[in-house]
Amino acid sequence: MHSKRERRGALSRAGWMVMGKGAAPSALQVCQFVVGFLCLFPAATLQCKILKCNSEFWASTSSSGPEEEFCTALRAYNNCVRRTARTCRGDLAYHSAQHGIEDLMSQHNCSKEGPTTQPRARTPPPPVQAPPDANIPSDRPEVCHYERSLPRNAAPPNYTHCGFFGDPHLRTFNDDFQTCKVEGAWPLIHNKYLSVQVTNTPVVPGSSATATSKLTIIFKNFQECVDQKMYHAETDELPAAFADGSKNGGDRHGANTLRIVEKVPGQHVEIQARYIGTTIVVRQVGRYLTFAVRMPEEVVNSVEDQDNQDLYLCLHGCPANQRIDFRSFRARAAESQVLSRGRPGAPINGFTYQSAMAKCKERLPVEDLYFQSCVFDLLSSGDINFTLAAYYAFEDVKMLHSNKDKYHLFEKDTVFNSASEKWAFSVLILISLVVIQLWTGSFSFRL
Repeated sequence: MHSKRERRGALSRAGWMVMGKGAAPSALQVCQFVVGFLCLFPAATLQCKILKCNSEFWASTSSSGPEEEFCTALRAYNNCVRRTARTCRGDLAYHSAQHGIEDLMSQHNCSKEGPTTQPRARTPPPPVQAPPDANIPSDRPEVCHYERSLPRNAAPPNYTHCGFFGDPHLRTFNDDFQTCKVEGAWPLIHNKYLSVQVTNTPVVPGSSATATSKLTIIFKNFQECVDQKMYHAETDELPAAFADGSKNGGDRHGANTLRIVEKVPGQHVEIQARYIGTTIVVRQVGRYLTFAVRMPEEVVNSVEDQDNQDLYLCLHGCPANQRIDFRSFRARAAESQVLSRGRPGAPINGFTYQSAMAKCKERLPVEDLYFQSCVFDLLSSGDINFTLAAYYAFEDVKMLHSNKDKYHLFEKDTVFNSASEKWAFSVLILISLVVIQLWTGSFSFRL
């Protein structure tokens, strides 16, 4: 009987041989190579469903069982991989899986003919509850816990929040609230510890409104705590595991300080990265994904290259040419409704301004920017699921934001935030002019 580690090792070695490197490297090297490949050639990978096959296979073989059961799961895995041949041809992970399956079938004497029931995750016996830090050496328990790693007399960390949802709407770490176009792939977060990228597609053909259909998160390897891990989700695929099928940070001392928790299958996943004090929430609402994160300010600002951080949306917001003024959109919708009173008029995408407000009020009684974004999304798309997207985005704020006084954002708040920098610059110019005026006046007086 081969152990789970041996089975996975065989698949990793087979994949590396495909790359033509000869001797098998470490699992970390394989993971780094694959992640690099995915980043360099995203177009070739995003349409390929091989990661789903991998996750299902690892889930079905997560605990030891009879050899026959393993062979059944392996045949099901083989069928799944073969079904992806058309979209995955040329994909590294696909070819690695092909060779890995052949290797495993040979090792375990599995016949290609036989039952191929769809693999299902086994329900292992309840594990013995060990202390959460049992796997971390006692001589350095603070290394993989963000708050414990801070100096003893340091002030408590300041936690910040970023959210991305709906059509899409962005709440930055600075509590600015924006509505953006940002079609295609855009980085939400990029720092020393992790990177987050979203891909947005048009909600309605011909409209500038988009929503998130794909999400990729890369957790970079960190000291003796975690290996590099990638999480990838897309419409109708919200896995409860990383791309390699694991649910924690690997084999290092602090592996359990990075873990995935499935809250609602296929709808709600939470990723806890305690070694950097970070919690990420990913949801699928309707056909689109939402993202929310709680992160210490120190981690937020731990950028590696200041010159290339302008597109870090959670920190700097969307570029000016990508922003949508949904307040003007709302005003035009309200004006159109007033003008159409007394005569028949077709509602916008199935909703009038009043009916959109009424529908959003059911979930969001406070008329803040989450309520306003809900109205905007209903008017621009007609998709009732955006009501839930705004509702869950606000629920995530209540769970992740450290300042309850800032849960609700109103137009006056964002107007102040966006105007404050311009106001400060204007004051600086005014002071400079006064100083110059006084200096020149004094100089003239002396003459």
